Amino acid sequence: MIDIEGVVEEIIFRNEQNGYTVLELSTQGLVVTAVGYMPYVNIGERIKIEGEWVEHPDYGEQIRVLNYETLAPTTLEGIEKFLSSGLIPGIGPITARKIVKKFGVDSLNIIETAPERLKEIKGLSDEKIKRICEAYEMQKGIKEVMVFLQGYGISTAMAIKIYKEYGNNAIEIIKQNPYRLADDIFGIGFKTADKIAESLGVDPHSLYRISSGTRYVLMQYAANGHTYVPKELLKKEAASLLEVSEEEVEDSFVLLVQNEKIHIETFEDDTVGIYYIPYYIAELHTAERLFNMTLMENEDLGIDVQKEIRNFEKETGILLAENQKLAVEEAVKNSVVVITGGPGTGKTTIINCIIRIFEKAGKKVALAAPTGRAAKRITEATGKEAKTIHRLLEYTYSEEEGKGFNKNEKDPLKYDVIIVDEASMVDILLMNALLKALPIGAKLILVGDADQLPSVGAGNVLRDIIDSGIVKVIRLKEIFRQQKQSLIVVNAHKINNGEYPTYNDKNSDFFFINANTQEDILKTILELVTNRLPKAYGFHPINDIQVLTPMRKGIIGVHNLNLELQKALNPHDKTKAEKIMKEFVFRVGDKVMQIKNNYKIKWKKGDEEGEGVFNGDIGIIQSIDEELQELTVYFDDEKFVTYDFSDLDELNLSYAITVHKSQGSEFPVVIMPITYGPPMLLTRNLLYTAVTRAKKLVILVGQEKYLKFMIDNNRISKRYSGLLSRLKKALLYVN
Repeated sequence: MIDIEGVVEEIIFRNEQNGYTVLELSTQGLVVTAVGYMPYVNIGERIKIEGEWVEHPDYGEQIRVLNYETLAPTTLEGIEKFLSSGLIPGIGPITARKIVKKFGVDSLNIIETAPERLKEIKGLSDEKIKRICEAYEMQKGIKEVMVFLQGYGISTAMAIKIYKEYGNNAIEIIKQNPYRLADDIFGIGFKTADKIAESLGVDPHSLYRISSGTRYVLMQYAANGHTYVPKELLKKEAASLLEVSEEEVEDSFVLLVQNEKIHIETFEDDTVGIYYIPYYIAELHTAERLFNMTLMENEDLGIDVQKEIRNFEKETGILLAENQKLAVEEAVKNSVVVITGGPGTGKTTIINCIIRIFEKAGKKVALAAPTGRAAKRITEATGKEAKTIHRLLEYTYSEEEGKGFNKNEKDPLKYDVIIVDEASMVDILLMNALLKALPIGAKLILVGDADQLPSVGAGNVLRDIIDSGIVKVIRLKEIFRQQKQSLIVVNAHKINNGEYPTYNDKNSDFFFINANTQEDILKTILELVTNRLPKAYGFHPINDIQVLTPMRKGIIGVHNLNLELQKALNPHDKTKAEKIMKEFVFRVGDKVMQIKNNYKIKWKKGDEEGEGVFNGDIGIIQSIDEELQELTVYFDDEKFVTYDFSDLDELNLSYAITVHKSQGSEFPVVIMPITYGPPMLLTRNLLYTAVTRAKKLVILVGQEKYLKFMIDNNRISKRYSGLLSRLKKALLYVN
């Protein structure tokens, strides 16, 4: 065993996922190669390593590092290298040179103990000085976390996330409950947390471990859309994950119930479901509130609805069909109503008429949608401001109270009517939050297409409400004249009815291009996006065209499509800033998507500021700042959001996205590969959802036999949801 101190001259290799590093260390006039887990070591740093000499067959003599610690650099050159390494956001090479020139060997001490003296350096604002000091303090804490987590596959970016979540108490919190990492830190799975727990001496058969693993399985099912999991299935899944017996998993249920983490419920058919508590409460309260709303007497508006409909028709020049008139009448008569129909069935016309009638009666109307894109679209269609449901409910986040909504039963919304568009996307947690914030006597009008894919979040809310029979439902089936000219609309309804679409009429908006192999499909898509569609129609290849795919993997999976489309549409350019990620590169001008709800991140929209960016939001990268270690995205709903580099795993390239991620969005052009894949993905309602995302043009590329397979495959993925059962019970009670 040897101990050596030296200065890091070069990082030859680093695995960002686990921190395994090969570096050159300058020590006593010699340069030696050191290898081992040194995830947070940077060029210019002085380190002390403990290890042993080994002989590598190709690279010769090396030191295999067993332990290391970082020492403060002592030379001017070392201090400047350390400061300019990118370790401290806000200090790049120029600022580092200025600091060292001004303060010499005292530079690090000044930053740590007398940061106000940085004002003596020209060009450093108070805000930048504050950020430098915070970053310097943070990197010390992160290093401690990294050293503690050595060998667990925790990347530098992940260590920053852990430190940002837990602060200086990170190590203590992890020691107390390592399984919190799987719950709190996006990107850390149960197995990583379990590995840490094992090293801390947690017994593999302890109730503590098994209950944590069981809860994790429940959360995974919720992430896949289920509000509960059948007991036998949960036992089997948890036992497999934890490598324990199903009896031990069942024993853990007692502890989880006592700690109010789960709820166990027996349904009418005697099956037993296990809920993670937040989903049980949301489902229970949603059913109760909808039931209570259906029992309420409605206020007489004192106006002739039929007359107001005629006035609307006269002023707009739009004649409403009988079913549309019925939808308007029922919206006025009932406390809660669902209006459902496919594209071209006049949902937006009905919304406009409803708004006019209620506003004429002196009622305050709020328009809302689940996503920013959907809210923007309904704003354009009605001329009335629509907000995301989160924004309507005044979502907030604080360190003390966590995430939540300012608008709730204690401080309800100040509206008489709330209209929610794209209601099929609303999950059970969001529906519960919305219902809690409705004032007594307010009306709720849910507008959406129940035949589309269900919400990304847990629950099958719109479909369960419709199927329950407890709420008045108006189904729109007639396609109106101006829409009949669109094959997108006609074919969407054909697909939904199990019929094969019509395409390739020269003047139509729906085309199928034959391509026999996945390589041919990819080549055709690239040619369409980069050349044919921009030339023929003038469509912008990034802003107007969206590639949708059922698959994540493979040649025409979302990952490879994004790499190929990025190469074609936004290639490497020395004038464009880049940030290299694990599997791809982010570049200024790239189209990106947020892939998880982030309730803490701040945004700006003109003079307005707020918090929260949500799964499915799409934008364009505006800037990448290596010195500040930040990337800024301009989202479709006109919000600017700045990401720390450690949070970039929440973004994906989005030249191509999955059909599931496209829900609630609308694009001028949709291109979709049609080829073989798992039957659970090649379904009718997935194809229907994809086609209904297009406004002006749909192009399907692939083999017709798989198009027919999708239309014939009316498989609907089962979601475990108890809302329908609860609403049906309420209906029996009323009857």
